[in-house]
Amino acid sequence: MQKTSFDELGIVLHETVWNDIHVAFETYQEDFDGSLLHKGGKNDRCQCPHWGYILKGQMRVIYADHEEVIRAGDAFYIPPDHNAVVEAGTESIEFSPNGPLQKEMEIAVRNFEAMRKK
Repeated sequence: MQKTSFDELGIVLHETVWNDIHVAFETYQEDFDGSLLHKGGKNDRCQCPHWGYILKGQMRVIYADHEEVIRAGDAFYIPPDHNAVVEAGTESIEFSPNGPLQKEMEIAVRNFEAMRKK
């Protein structure tokens, strides 16, 4: 089981992969607009589904035709073709299929590197 950590741009992630499930404990120290990571992908939105639980804070999930707010104490399912704007102070645990997530991460890493250079 591979474990990794990430702490940049106000985001702290502790993650691992269990068989084909990617598991992440996420802490957002600053407001974060996740749409910035998906530019250049299909519809400029994340195409990976996610399941999880908001421990603290909230996030707004944006779809092509509507938005929803997920708050502390909410379990969630986020289908493909979405973006999320996460409020500072939010903590969550998220489960995603590793294959689709890795495809999205290729796009996200390129965009993240461009953001880091600014």
